[in-house]
Amino acid sequence: MFDLTPATLIARVIVLLVAVSVHEYAHAYTAFRMGDTTARDQGRMTLDPRANIYWPGFLIGILIGFAILGSAPVNPYRMRNPRWGMFVAVLAGPISNLLVAAVFALPLRFGLLTPVFRPLGALSSIFPTPAYVVTLMVWLNILLFVFNLLPFYPLDGWTVVYAALPPRMAVWWQRHQQHSMYVLYGLIALSFIGPSLARIVPILGKVDLLSLLIGEPSYRILIFLLGL
Repeated sequence: MFDLTPATLIARVIVLLVAVSVHEYAHAYTAFRMGDTTARDQGRMTLDPRANIYWPGFLIGILIGFAILGSAPVNPYRMRNPRWGMFVAVLAGPISNLLVAAVFALPLRFGLLTPVFRPLGALSSIFPTPAYVVTLMVWLNILLFVFNLLPFYPLDGWTVVYAALPPRMAVWWQRHQQHSMYVLYGLIALSFIGPSLARIVPILGKVDLLSLLIGEPSYRILIFLLGL
């Protein structure tokens, strides 16, 4: 996670710029197709990452590989069908990351490039190799797909569930929006400080819920896309 060589930093910048650009454009374009012109009117329906990037999240993403990276504006009340439109527009972001991963997995799956999960050699410690960038493009986009679908606010998954629920349950879901955010931040904090607290609470050194929620499904998707 914190393998911060120049090569990994350069590769992460490249990958995350692509990931956030495609993700936020997918939100904006799908919302536009559903009747919401907010992003277009604000000049944010674009693949230019500067239009939607959330810089603190982007910097965290460079350090740890994933984070909340951007926020294209979506207004369901301007859509022809607010509930369905919001569901599709929000889901489009994570799906776009999965599609990016699938496309970049093709040269790895068919042997045009060999998967490289960390830079190797003296030169690659400064400049990432194409194989490493492509492999990271696949892996981080899978992570972003899975991470963003977690049902915790402010992730896309929370809104997807909200839009899919019947009205009465949606009201209950929205009422507990802030609680879900605390759960997310708690899981993130435990993933970092859990090992340090293992001497006091041994189970914290054995169970990382965030890794279980993200790592295991991400790994299975990676194996599937690479045909391993």
